[in-house]
Amino acid sequence: MRPYAKVIIRPLITEKNAIMKEAQNRVAFEVAPDANKIEIKKAVEEAFKVSVEAVNVVNVRGKVKRMGRNLGKRRDWKKAIVTLKEGSTIEFFEGV
Repeated sequence: MRPYAKVIIRPLITEKNAIMKEAQNRVAFEVAPDANKIEIKKAVEEAFKVSVEAVNVVNVRGKVKRMGRNLGKRRDWKKAIVTLKEGSTIEFFEGV
């Protein structure tokens, strides 16, 4: 198994994810494009010392953007939405 730092790239901290965290105890991460649900579950449990109930994965396609008359494309990436078991929490910016 890979180290968790190679699986979890960064947490996704948005207003929508903050609401989801409060209401459903779910957090979102950007993960490695070749990571699977089992690797993501083990990485989150190891990194944050929490119990994971379920993992949902979404492949996000990059948008096509114009730069003047040229077309460019943002990169594709993978998002993991992790449901934590009751009583488990991950604190990102609670003290700020």
